Amino acid sequence: MLTDRLPRARLAYLPTPLEELPRLTQALGGPRLLIKRDDQTGLATGGNKARKLEFSIADALGQGADTVITLGAVQSNHCRQTAAAAARTGLRCVVVLRGHAPEGWNGNLLLDHLLGAEVVFAGDRTREEVADGLMGELQRAGHRPYLIPVGASNAVGAMGFVAAMEEAAGQLAERRVHVDRVVFASSSGGTQAGLCVGARAIGFRGQIAAISAECPRQELQATVATIARAAIGRLGLEMPFAPDEVVACDGYLGAGYAVMGEPEREAIELMARCEGILLDPVYTGRAMAGLIDLIRRGEFGSRETILFWHTGGSAALFAYAGQLMAGPGRTENR
Repeated sequence: MLTDRLPRARLAYLPTPLEELPRLTQALGGPRLLIKRDDQTGLATGGNKARKLEFSIADALGQGADTVITLGAVQSNHCRQTAAAAARTGLRCVVVLRGHAPEGWNGNLLLDHLLGAEVVFAGDRTREEVADGLMGELQRAGHRPYLIPVGASNAVGAMGFVAAMEEAAGQLAERRVHVDRVVFASSSGGTQAGLCVGARAIGFRGQIAAISAECPRQELQATVATIARAAIGRLGLEMPFAPDEVVACDGYLGAGYAVMGEPEREAIELMARCEGILLDPVYTGRAMAGLIDLIRRGEFGSRETILFWHTGGSAALFAYAGQLMAGPGRTENR
């Protein structure tokens, strides 16, 4: 394994399942769809960040940290899993969230509280400014804080998805399945960077194709390329990596980040009712909505084989209950 020499805190249930989606494949008229179930990583309802945190937490412990600070949105899957990883390893956790506190605490925000994280809202300041201030305060008080960036998206965290790419490639090889594309949600870029670097290093031939959950394509390409180059250096490899190598579709941003629209609602309901699998409104719902549209428009061929990488996040569904129940598929009580 490419990452075997690196410190790693074992936090996730790995390998995660790789399964067929026969009823969704039938509903869409092809292509053949498979799913990588990173919603099954464990660690406080699962999700892809558990993979990154295995390397981030190990790095924090290796530096003698007693506290981890991280950043996210109100319904951040990353913050929830960081809080769980900190609880598991005996670290204090502070999460800095965008904006002001909502009236009700539910979904991931409720779990942050239950997992023992100190929740700080940035208010009208940037999260980075608030986090920097907290780092200084803790250091002056004699603590040893360690900052994990948004999404654990840096060279350290990306190692989780370098290893994940090797894991998935091994599962596909065992089944003798060739995948034309790997499709997933991308935002802070670390998952995509790790997959790209892992795929390049092992000679994986399928396209690594992201549906952007937040950023315009060129911005996401630049972010992923920067992290990928740092990850390549961390692995001690020598290979160039340019932004134009990053495949990213930004046609499904809708009304903005974390704003669920009809495409996301349809994707969530279709996956749930065809396969009994829960997606989330912010990332996997948007990525699946993009995948469905690309299939319907013929951009992805009916004879292809596509692996959808489920990055987790179902806890956020509860924060969107009103919007989900207001959709056309709502069932009346009888």
